[in-house]
Amino acid sequence: MKSITLLAAVYGIMLASCTKAPQPETISNYPVSAKVDTVDTYFGTQVPDPYRWMENDTTKQVADWVTAQNNVTFSYLKNISYRDTVRNRLLELNNYEKLSAPFRQGEYYYFYKNTGLQNQSVLYRKKGESGEPELFLDPNTFSKDGTTTMRGLSFSKDGSLLAFEIAKGGADRAEGVVIRTADKTLVEDTIRNMKQSGISWRGNDGYYINRFVEGLTSSLGAKNEFQQLYYHKLGTNSSQDKVVFGDIQKRRFVGGFVTEDEHYLVITTSESTTGNELYIQDLSVPNGKILPVKTGFESDQYVIENDGPRFFIQTNLNAPNGKVVWVDASNPSYQNWRDLIPETENSLNASAGGGKIFARYLVDVKTQIKQYDFTGKLDREVELPGIGTAGGFGGRMDDTDLYYTFTSFTYPPTIFKYDIASGKSTEYERPSVKFNPEDYETKQVFYASKDGTKIPMFIVHKKGIELNGKNPTWLYAYGGFNISLTPSFSTSRIVWLENGGIYAQPNLRGGGEYGEEWHLAGTKMKKQNVFDDFIAAGEYLIKEKYTSSEHLAINGGSNGGLLVGAVMAQRPDLAKVAVPQVGVMDMLRYHKFTIGAAWASDYGTSEDSKEMFDYLKTYSPVHALKPGVHYPATMVTTADHDDRVVPAHSFKFAATLQENQAGANQVLIRVDVNSAHGSSNITKSIDMVADYYSFAWYNMGVVPPIAKKNF
Repeated sequence: MKSITLLAAVYGIMLASCTKAPQPETISNYPVSAKVDTVDTYFGTQVPDPYRWMENDTTKQVADWVTAQNNVTFSYLKNISYRDTVRNRLLELNNYEKLSAPFRQGEYYYFYKNTGLQNQSVLYRKKGESGEPELFLDPNTFSKDGTTTMRGLSFSKDGSLLAFEIAKGGADRAEGVVIRTADKTLVEDTIRNMKQSGISWRGNDGYYINRFVEGLTSSLGAKNEFQQLYYHKLGTNSSQDKVVFGDIQKRRFVGGFVTEDEHYLVITTSESTTGNELYIQDLSVPNGKILPVKTGFESDQYVIENDGPRFFIQTNLNAPNGKVVWVDASNPSYQNWRDLIPETENSLNASAGGGKIFARYLVDVKTQIKQYDFTGKLDREVELPGIGTAGGFGGRMDDTDLYYTFTSFTYPPTIFKYDIASGKSTEYERPSVKFNPEDYETKQVFYASKDGTKIPMFIVHKKGIELNGKNPTWLYAYGGFNISLTPSFSTSRIVWLENGGIYAQPNLRGGGEYGEEWHLAGTKMKKQNVFDDFIAAGEYLIKEKYTSSEHLAINGGSNGGLLVGAVMAQRPDLAKVAVPQVGVMDMLRYHKFTIGAAWASDYGTSEDSKEMFDYLKTYSPVHALKPGVHYPATMVTTADHDDRVVPAHSFKFAATLQENQAGANQVLIRVDVNSAHGSSNITKSIDMVADYYSFAWYNMGVVPPIAKKNF
């Protein structure tokens, strides 16, 4: 890694101290948020919902309110003198070539490349590993503003056909296109109304696709449920697609894929984000029966690989941390499963390639990879470049090499080529980022939550930082849906760190860092554990003098936005700044929109029981806010194309917070245009980060060293 530039080194000397700034301006008049007399009754309890009108995202009233709020927000942000300087530094840091690991399809190797600041990464290919790269598909040409995204690539086995999705504004809703890879000509009409859909080819004649039975409406918030799996024969109208699987009275989501040898169709169904059913159909038998592997939704299981009729499956059935089993496809019921890789004390995520199974374990939230053969014999533990996160280790059965990516907080994502036979890793591509990783240090601590549970947390900062309780600190977490937050690199985060900031990332219950038991400990009637874990993280950072309440910002997105909203309602004194992003804020009605009903396995719903309703109402951010309380300076963020967590959640929360806020701390809502659950392009992503960093420093009363520089 090359040293940082002289310019960066010079201003790095200035990072030890941050100048106090004048107090931020106070907004005295927020846009009017009309209130309507809407009341719901739950188990005899009346609950007002005065901002119900905000759920109708297609009305002029909502559009006018959004415009008025954005005008206030962006006028406020423009007054932060160093906002443009922060953005320019983010642009400089992000302006480096980014490559994905290559993947083989037919006679070509495909990979994504971004020259630096392209809004969308471009798909390239080369014939063989040593071929000359050629541009294949450039999604930057799909729209003038670069907000249309490409995803969901699905190649036929011989690589001659490709299906992919095109999504406007990065929304979940998309349209599908099928092309011939030889000349990129369209094969047939556009596939309409795709959402949480997938395509899997069966030969070159057709493909399997899952779709919602009732189709999709124009409203962002329309409820989406009950998918069916169809078979589409190329050259026919979609109205002729054959239903393969799906009971609309029972199964909310259905998906399917064809195994690499094209002998089997694997079908999964689920009701929510936890637990799934698994089925197998032998495609070599005309009208072959669809055989159940595991029915019911009390466990998770998925097919890793098959070697002829022998199927390898990862499951957490009677194994909360996960294990790998095998079963014969002719009689695949779970009663016939045989253990191949037993459960350990560490959480497992397995993949396969080159005739091997790669068991990726999380050992105190750090990656460990073990390579096994198909008899369950351990070949070796894979030697990784360091302590961090490794991803990849998947490929075709006949691959002799695999590619994986390794990263950590100060280790940019680097691609390695792995020789399966020898176990040797060779660096394939290392990005050139304009910073010096040797300037920073990462530590992992374990702190006690409210009930005494030990919670791990990573803390990253410049070496030699003084623990004086005055360091601006960014506390980020998620805590839900069995998702693990592992060490990862972010060029945007470097701006915070190089300006004397601290980044802290706790691994809260509700995530998957320690298996299913850790996940379940943060769900439904135990959701408060997640909030307690986050609060305890902030208290630890303050107690150990990393920071103080006046210099602490709390942040999270989606389920993490819920986390921030709930915590700032319960402990408004904990942090000076709060940035809840695309959060689930109305816990009494979340299940009535888009795919929200699928989240009930983590949250429960207000209709389950009086006990569940009372519990949800207690922490639901929209309902937990109280008048006359001094809440943190808050910038709520959402986007106009978010069809996963609809923007009404953030609208209601912002309006309620503006109504109840006491004192001088600001309450802003930033509604991104032509973006969805995440920023739809790199320009919008950089703008967002520049705004919330500037907002945080400004409201902490801190002038970061970057304010004195020009980029």
